[in-house]
Amino acid sequence: MAMTMNGEVQLAAPREVVWGKLNDPEVLKACIPGCEELEKTEDNGFRAVAKMKVGPVSARFKGRVTLSDLDPPNGYKISGEGEGGVAGFAKGGATVGLTDKDGGTLLSYNVEAQIGGKLAQLGQRLINGSAKKLADEFFANFAKAVQG
Repeated sequence: MAMTMNGEVQLAAPREVVWGKLNDPEVLKACIPGCEELEKTEDNGFRAVAKMKVGPVSARFKGRVTLSDLDPPNGYKISGEGEGGVAGFAKGGATVGLTDKDGGTLLSYNVEAQIGGKLAQLGQRLINGSAKKLADEFFANFAKAVQG
C-alpha cells in the first residue's frame, strides 16, 4: 500500500539551528514517537528501533535511515526502511526543505511511503490517520526541541 503526505511547520528559530537539530541523533530520538534506539552510522545515516502501534497492530520496527542530497542549511532527502516482523514492513522517503520565514524557519516536507504485511491490511484511512498523527506528534516535539 502506498501513501503520500506533505506539510509545513513554522519554527521559531534560525535555519542553521533547525538544520543542526535535524542532524542531531539525540534530538531526533527524543522527537520520534516510540523511538527506542537511534544511532548514527558512518554512511550519513542512522540505525533505528521504534515501537509503533497502528490500530490493533503493535510492532517493534528495526531499520536504517539514510540522508542524501544534503544541502546545508536548506534541506535533505531522508530515506529508510524498517522491518516489523509479522506486522510487516515500511519503506519510503521524505524531502525536507528549510526556508527563512517570519523571523524563523519554515520546514516543509513531502513523504512517500510503502507498507506491507498486516499493516497494509488495516486499510488506507486508518493508515493515513495514524501516519498523520505520528507526523504531527514528531513535529510538535521537534518544535519544542528547537525552541530549547
